[in-house]
Amino acid sequence: MQVIEGILFEPVGCLAEFASGPFHEIAVRFFSRKGKASNSASRSYWHLLNLMEGAEKPLDDEQRNAVEALEAEAAVAAVIYEDVLPALAELKTMGIKLLIASSLSRAAVTRFVENSAAAELFSGVWNRDNAGGIKTVPLLRAVDGAALRPENTIFLTDTAEGLKVGRSAGVSPILMMNDPDEALRLAMHNPAGGVVSLHELPDFIRLVQAQNETVS
Repeated sequence: MQVIEGILFEPVGCLAEFASGPFHEIAVRFFSRKGKASNSASRSYWHLLNLMEGAEKPLDDEQRNAVEALEAEAAVAAVIYEDVLPALAELKTMGIKLLIASSLSRAAVTRFVENSAAAELFSGVWNRDNAGGIKTVPLLRAVDGAALRPENTIFLTDTAEGLKVGRSAGVSPILMMNDPDEALRLAMHNPAGGVVSLHELPDFIRLVQAQNETVS
């Protein structure tokens, strides 16, 4: 892996514990999703993105406002992981550019960043509104906006779909291993690496740096 210059974060499942309910409700009300809500907010969220991507017609203004309200509800109720702020602060002192690259709406991401008390730690914040799309689009806009090289950028995610999106964007997807059993299954998708906690990210980056120095 190349020397890491930037990290892209999807808040859902990687920076905070979200509830799956709002995402499932959006899928049911506006995209004809059936069945029970998943216990995993990340699975519900990424499945919702697939439904959005495959929708035959765009939502009207009233529907879009309702979706944004439900996403904002999820963002406000999200519980920030306790290791987030110290890990981000250390990464910033290392000169790493930290960016949110999310398919959530502007309203939801804004509420999340405000609640996280981490606004000053991010070099850029991208959402589906200012990026102009979902999934790979916010990642590409974040990389371009921060003048990063994709090969020197990692994307933290905790789902198979997120790993796929990261590779499609040309960055290195790193697996956030929130659940041991799930992580074992996702390891079969060949992530570029994995961490159990954000506390491990600074050391992971130092290890990559040391390996590159050895090779050179």
